[in-house]
Amino acid sequence: MRGERSEVSAQRVDWSAALDKYGIFLVFLAICVILSFLSPAFLTVRNALNVLRQVSITGIMGVGMTFVILTGGIDLSVGSLLALAGCLAAGLGVRHGASPFVMTVVPILVVTCLGVLVGFIISKFKVPPFVATLGMMSAARGLTLIYTDAYPISGLSRAFRNLGSGMVGPVPVPIIIYLVVVAIGAIVLSQTKFGRYVYAIGGNEEAVRLSGINTSRYKIAIYGISAFTAALSGVILAARLNSGQPTAGQGYELDVVAAVVIGGTSLQGGRGSVLGTFIGALLIGVLTNGFNLMNISPFYQQVVKGVIIVAAVIMEQMRSKQKD
Repeated sequence: MRGERSEVSAQRVDWSAALDKYGIFLVFLAICVILSFLSPAFLTVRNALNVLRQVSITGIMGVGMTFVILTGGIDLSVGSLLALAGCLAAGLGVRHGASPFVMTVVPILVVTCLGVLVGFIISKFKVPPFVATLGMMSAARGLTLIYTDAYPISGLSRAFRNLGSGMVGPVPVPIIIYLVVVAIGAIVLSQTKFGRYVYAIGGNEEAVRLSGINTSRYKIAIYGISAFTAALSGVILAARLNSGQPTAGQGYELDVVAAVVIGGTSLQGGRGSVLGTFIGALLIGVLTNGFNLMNISPFYQQVVKGVIIVAAVIMEQMRSKQKD
C-alpha cells in the first residue's frame, strides 16, 4: 500500500512539475488551435510571420527585461529609451548624413550607457528600481523631445530602412534579429556563470553578496542589457517607420512586463526564462492578431490583456506557495 501511495504521489509531482514547466506553452497551443477554427486566415505562414514581426520590438525588449525581473527588479524606462534611440538614429542620418552603421551603433551605445547609469544608481545608492527607472523614463522622454523639438525626424536612407523592413528570403529582418537575441539571451542565462548569478541574485541577493560576489557589478550590467535591448528595438522601429518618433514607445514598458510575467518569470525574482518570455510575447501577439482578424475592438483587447496579466501573477503566487 505504501509503495502504491508513493508511486501515486510521485506521479502527481511529475504532473505538477510538467505543468509548471510547460503550462504556458500548452496555453499558447490551445489558443492557436481555437483561433485557427475561428478564423481560417489565422493558421497561415504569412500570418505567422506577421505575428512574429509585430511582437519583435517588444519581444527584443522582453529579453532584457527578463534579466531585470529575474533579479527582483523592474525597468520602466524601456519605452522612453526606445524613443530616444530611434530619434538619435534618425537625427544622425538626416541632420548629419551619418552612415547606417553609425546610425545603428551610436544610439545603442548612448542608450546602453544610460542603462548602466541606472544600474549604478540602483546598486550603489540603494534606490529602488521602480523609482530609478521611473526617473529615467521621464528624463529620457524629455531628452527625446528636446532633441527633436517634439517633431518626427523623417527621410531615412534606404540602406538603413532595410534594418526594419528588409527581407532575407521570405523572412523579415526584424524577426531574424529577434530570434538571434532570444537565442543569445537563453544561452547566457542557462549556460554561463553570469546567468547563474542572475538567478542567484534574484533568489537571495544578500547570500550571494556574503559569498564574495560583487552583486553591484552584475546589477549594473543587467540594467545595461535592458537598455541595450530597448535601444536595439528603437533603432529597428525607426527603420521600419522611416522616421524617429518622439512619442514612440509610450506604454511599451507595460507590454514588455506583461510578456515576461505571462511567460512565467516571477516578479519576486529567481525564477523564469527567456524562452518563457518568448512564448509570453507570442501569446500576446497571437491574441491581438486573432482579435484583429475577427474585427474585435482594441478596447476589448486591452481588457483581455489585463485579465491575462493578473491571472498569470495569481498562478505564479499559487506556485510559489505550493513550493514553499
